Amino acid sequence: MHKIRTLLLLVSLLSSTMLAAQERITLEDGSVLAVFMVRPAETSSEPAPLLILMGGGPGNASISRDTSIWLGGGFAERGFMVAVPVSPNNRAFRGDENNGKVEQLIVELQQRDDIASGKVLLAGISNGGMSALEIARRNPENYFGVAAVPALATSVVDNRPLADFPVYLRIGGADQLGWADRFDETVDALTEAGVDLDAAILDSAPHMFRMNWESLDAWLDKVTQ
Repeated sequence: MHKIRTLLLLVSLLSSTMLAAQERITLEDGSVLAVFMVRPAETSSEPAPLLILMGGGPGNASISRDTSIWLGGGFAERGFMVAVPVSPNNRAFRGDENNGKVEQLIVELQQRDDIASGKVLLAGISNGGMSALEIARRNPENYFGVAAVPALATSVVDNRPLADFPVYLRIGGADQLGWADRFDETVDALTEAGVDLDAAILDSAPHMFRMNWESLDAWLDKVTQ
């Protein structure tokens, strides 16, 4: 029985890995960005909505690959074309220069026949969640919303461009980095700016946690209508 379970686990991991393909995409500024692409689980004659998903930490290749498999696959099952970019400088996608590369990436990807034009969904884990919020602040009208799982925000940053903008925020109650202690600060900063916020602490959950898809599905249905 143990061997059978191990075999099933390996098959599951291999199947997930096959969904994620790495590409190198040339941007308008001439730079090249490595991206892990995860196609929608079901084929369709209609182009798929695009989701930009950013991993945590430095956003390097290893983290981005793992993110594309364990979280990107979940979004792909919901019909999204998922792109997980690799940070060009091990600084996640924080700051104007890296924010701009994600915007250029979206332009390039939406030229493809199988990717829908129009609004894009942003999502990110930890540093990637904060990258997603930064990118959304630049041109919020271009995005359905941000799923930040987790992220932090502060009133030091001007969050007013995100007024009425949908943000799904979850932070683990047992976060090893102490982010749960900054939950109220983050909620206050976003709420004061008028953000359309769906925020909660997950009891006993660590910094990186298993996604509650039932909750996230309801939010996705709301923001992508």
